[in-house]
Amino acid sequence: MSAAAARRKKQLAMRAASSSAAPPPPPGGDSTAVQDPAATTTPVPPSSGSGGTDPIRLRLDGLLRDPSLSNESVAYEALQLAQSSVRRYVKLGKFDEASSSAYVACMALLRGGGRVAVSSQLLTVLVGVLVETHTACTTPWVDRFKDLDGAYRLALDADVAMGPDERGRLQRLHLQILRKGLRWSNDLGATRHGDVGIHGLLGEHCWNMSCDEAVVGDGGNGDKDGKKGEEDDDDDDDDDERLDIGLRNSAVTHYALAGDIDAIIRRLKSLPSPTSDELAHGHVCPPSQRDALLTRSVLVLLAIENLRDAAFLVRSYLKEIENASGRTNDALRNSYLDKSDGIAPSHAIFCSMMIRICEKDVKTAPLFTWLVRNFGQELGTMHDPETVRAYTTKIGRVYFDIQPPPSMMSMMENMMSSMGGGGGGGRGGMMPGGMNPAAMMQAMQAMQGGGM
Repeated sequence: MSAAAARRKKQLAMRAASSSAAPPPPPGGDSTAVQDPAATTTPVPPSSGSGGTDPIRLRLDGLLRDPSLSNESVAYEALQLAQSSVRRYVKLGKFDEASSSAYVACMALLRGGGRVAVSSQLLTVLVGVLVETHTACTTPWVDRFKDLDGAYRLALDADVAMGPDERGRLQRLHLQILRKGLRWSNDLGATRHGDVGIHGLLGEHCWNMSCDEAVVGDGGNGDKDGKKGEEDDDDDDDDDERLDIGLRNSAVTHYALAGDIDAIIRRLKSLPSPTSDELAHGHVCPPSQRDALLTRSVLVLLAIENLRDAAFLVRSYLKEIENASGRTNDALRNSYLDKSDGIAPSHAIFCSMMIRICEKDVKTAPLFTWLVRNFGQELGTMHDPETVRAYTTKIGRVYFDIQPPPSMMSMMENMMSSMGGGGGGGRGGMMPGGMNPAAMMQAMQAMQGGGM
């Protein structure tokens, strides 16, 4: 091949290479960023995680903003999508996204749709996720519980077409959810016996239930065959959830564990004064709810070693309730020791003396035993006397080292777990012992000197 032919062949090869090169980038573009043409024609598959490309998340977000969310079919579709989204987040290890997604969906169903029954199912899922993923109980999460509780009650009250049976069922179901939340806060929170904020929610809910005829009236009798609803836990007393005194016992217990003494006084003020039968000496009927709930509250506070709030509660009760009704402290003390006046001993004076004794040292153990045994008839006629004896036992063990019999240990453990880890007791306060009336009078005088 000649030199001219070789040069011609080389020029043709260079021209072909130049014509097949990529076109230059547009003005102002990056010459190093060459886009693959296939990227503009091939669709990207949806991501399996969170993000704007997740079709389930997109559909759920659209439903939660849909004005027709109040329709049952739309609400149930949102529920199914929310449950699916939460399960996927948990499977991917995105625990914060799982719990937050459930919370947002619950609030939308309650505030935007007013669907209480649907949201209750998702609330159960939310609490289960918090427990399963060991999510810490923090102040923001307690605030979220408060928001959910408020929205739940508003939506429930706004549904005037709801029947009493369904209303009672949803009230009891919400009680179970709050109790599970309390156990979660006790296990994974920083507060002993459970977070005080959730205790406050439970106190309010239990008291409101006790005033709702759908719960304690004919509408709260449950299934006709006597079976418990599917939402009831095995460790919950179904009968107490349908009795006003049982619910109010739970309410003041949670108020006490929350340290909300003002709420206890406010609730006790709303109750009627004792009747003549309830004040009669040796009565066989239960004491008035006002007196019984005061004693229950004080025993709980003493069992958790909160002497300050117990003393404040009794002083407030004497001043704002007993004294306001014309019964002076001196008259109550004298009547307590006078067995011939035909009047039952005062619960307020019993609580005052109990507090004063617990403020002393272990040498006053015989006085404690005598006091509890002397007041035993009143304690025995209160609702759920076994629990009352458990509280007096816990007090005897904590303050006076009176050990309960082995048969009562399981009851103490059950009580502690039922309240989020605290407040239990046993039978130590009922152990036999001796104390004569003269020593009792000395204790009364010491109580007067203490300003109780």
